[in-house]
Order: sequence, then C-alpha cells, then structure tokens
Amino acid sequence: MQEIVAKINEFLWGNFLIILLLGTGIYFTFKLNFIQLRKFSEGIKQVTGSVNLKGKSADKNGMSSFQALATAIAAQVGTGNLAGAATAIVSGGPGAIFWMWVSAFFGMSTVYVEAILGQVFKRRINGQVTGGPAYYIEESLKSRKLSKGLAIFFSVACILALGLMGNAVQANSISVAFNSAFGVSPLLIGVIVSILSGFVFFGGIKRIASVTEKIVPIMAGLYILACVIIIVINYKEIIPAISSIFVSAFNPKAALGGALGVSMKQAIRYGVARGLFSNEAGMGSTPHAHAIAKVEHCGEQGIVAMITVFIDTFVVLTGTALVIITSNVSEGEGIVLTQNAFIKSLGSYGDVFIAICLFFFAFSTIIGWYFFGEANVRYLFKSKYSINIYRAIVMIMIVIGSTLKVGLIWEIADMFNGMMVLPNLIALLALGKYARTSMKEYEELLPQLV
Repeated sequence: MQEIVAKINEFLWGNFLIILLLGTGIYFTFKLNFIQLRKFSEGIKQVTGSVNLKGKSADKNGMSSFQALATAIAAQVGTGNLAGAATAIVSGGPGAIFWMWVSAFFGMSTVYVEAILGQVFKRRINGQVTGGPAYYIEESLKSRKLSKGLAIFFSVACILALGLMGNAVQANSISVAFNSAFGVSPLLIGVIVSILSGFVFFGGIKRIASVTEKIVPIMAGLYILACVIIIVINYKEIIPAISSIFVSAFNPKAALGGALGVSMKQAIRYGVARGLFSNEAGMGSTPHAHAIAKVEHCGEQGIVAMITVFIDTFVVLTGTALVIITSNVSEGEGIVLTQNAFIKSLGSYGDVFIAICLFFFAFSTIIGWYFFGEANVRYLFKSKYSINIYRAIVMIMIVIGSTLKVGLIWEIADMFNGMMVLPNLIALLALGKYARTSMKEYEELLPQLV
C-alpha cells in the first residue's frame, strides 16, 4: 500500500502540483499588480503594530488579526522548516533555496486571495464564527451539486491530512527527537503531548489563540537568534554561501559545494516543491485562521496573510539553509543534516536545541492543524458533539503517532494534502474577482481606516 500511495504522491507532488501552484501565484501576482511588493511595508506595520500577548481578543466572534496570523504561522512553521531546507539542498543543491524564494514570492499573492475569500465567505455556526476553503469552494461553481461535492471532498481531505494523520506525524517528530536527545520513552512523550494538546483543544478558540500568540513569537525568535549566531560564527562562509545559492540556481555544477550531478531542473523542482509545502500557499490550510480574524476590512487580513509566507520562507527556512551551507556539513538527510549543522557550531548543545525547537515547532503545528480540521468538522456536521469526538480522536492519534514508524501515515497525509490543493485552486481561480474588488475597495478606504 505504501508503494501505491508513494506513486500517487510522486505524481501529485512532482510537476503537476508545482505547475498549478506556481502558475496560480504568477497569475494573481499580475492580476493584483504585484500586491506583495506594493503592500509589503504596510503588512509589516500591521503585524508589528498588532502584537498582543494578553490573550483576551478571541471569542465566538473570532480572533484578533495578530492571533489569526500567529495561528497560521503555527501551522506553517513546523518540522518542515527544520527538515525542508535540508531536503531541498541535498536533492537540488544550494540553488534550490533561490527557487524556494521564487515560489514564496508568488505564493504571497495566492495566500492574499485565500485570506480575502476566507473573510468574504465566513459563517456563523452554533454561535461560533468559522470559515475556510470549504465555504468558498461551495460558492465557486455554477453547478451547486459539483461545488458542494468539491467542498465536502476538501473538508474530508483536510481532516485526514492535517487533523489526524498530519498530527500523528508531528507527534512522532517530537518523540523521536526527545528519545534521541534525552532517552525519554516515545510512549511517555506521546501521552504528555496528547494531554497538553487536549488542554488547548478543549479550551476552544480562545485558548488556541492565546497559546499560539505566545508560542509563535517566542519559538520563532529564539530559533532565528540561534541561526544568526551560527551564521556569525561562520561569517567567513557567508559570501560563498550566498554566491553558491545564486550560481547553483542556474548552473548547479559550477557552484562550489553544489550537489554532484544536480541539474537546474532538479534545483527548481525541489526548491519550489519544498517552499510551497512549507509555506502552504494555495493548499487551503491557513485561510481557516485568516477567515475569522476581526478586522475592519477583509483586505487588511489579506495583507497580513502575505507576511506569514514571508516569515516562513524568507526568514525561518532561509535561516536554516544558511546555517547548513555556512557550516559545510554534508552528512545526513532532512532533520539529521540540520542537527549536524547545529552540533558543528554549538557542540552537544546543538542537538538539545534542535530537540527543543522540534517540540515547539511540532506542538504549535499540532494546534494549528487541529484548528483547521475543526473548522471542517463544523462544516460537515454542524454539531457541538462532533467537535468533542474529533478532539478525542486527535489526542489518540497523537499517542499512536508517537509510538509507531509513520512512513505510511506520512505518505497518506501527503496524498490528502495534495488532494486539498485541487478544489482550493479551482475556487481561487473562479472567485478571484472578489480579491481584486476587495483590493480596490481597501485601497480607497485606507486613508479613512488609518
């Protein structure tokens, strides 16, 4: 079964989805007049100006703009940021990082549209504001039956890919890291993570928002600081590292330290694929958070949403990449390569630091992915009891994931992740006019809002 699922993923996450996701990003970049450049500084101002750690803004009417951003980043900045850059470098050479930047640049316009549509089509169910791709997919096509079917398909895929199987994999990352660094039993780690997660889940939207708005700035800040320290330690390698990224992007074999036999095609494929997989632009995950942000105009949250992609790829992923390249390590793949890079510069503390980072990155992703799944459970069942059942199942999956080899589970999660993309992109392209209209309205109203 694993071989069959792997072949499906090879097709989905090969050229097929890369072309669709990148193509959609390019289309909206031109359609919205390079909004990621025009509104970037405004987005930064909105994010830095809305930081609030008091945890009092979330209620049945939604989250604050910053809490929505933190919840989105919690899902985006996960174990993929520690392993994704390493995988891209090993498979596509240093030049893959350049193409990762390219995919993120265009992805910023895609996530802008996702956030706008999430805001426009959000609803109130059982007194709770909720939203996400399922709600705008349902309105995307003239055929109500077809669009409803696509929305249901998306919801089921999202619950399986993120809420259940995805979270089992995230829990496994924590248990493996702590077992390796401290020798702690994977089952014990699984139980502890499950209990901590349940405490957040059963606290509802208010507790989810309160936890993510505190964890995300701290975990990202500490990790970025550690990356900067290591890059400074290896300061002599900074210019060669940056040079290798640009040279290898177009001529991998000419770059010093480039992967042997890597072609430009491979650099593009792995860079774009890992970038899109990490920042999730176009996948339909983060709109669940942006949809319920309490803002004066939906265009405001669209601009904030773009910054999540920037932070994920241009800051965190790039920090990991530069640590690996400037450290001149080549042994290991994925998270092991990243660990070796930190160990080389920080000694034994590097292994411990990565284990702690993995815990916070994976735990925050568990919270974010749980929340995205919950929004789809609400869409499908519209019952308070179904939410509690879903919470219990996720907690069980966390324990199971911590104790098992998750190769097949990871492959299945990847498959459903890929399947989420198709109905989401159909809806984005069909309803993109709303984003353009919203952009124009927001730009006209901006002087009044300020």
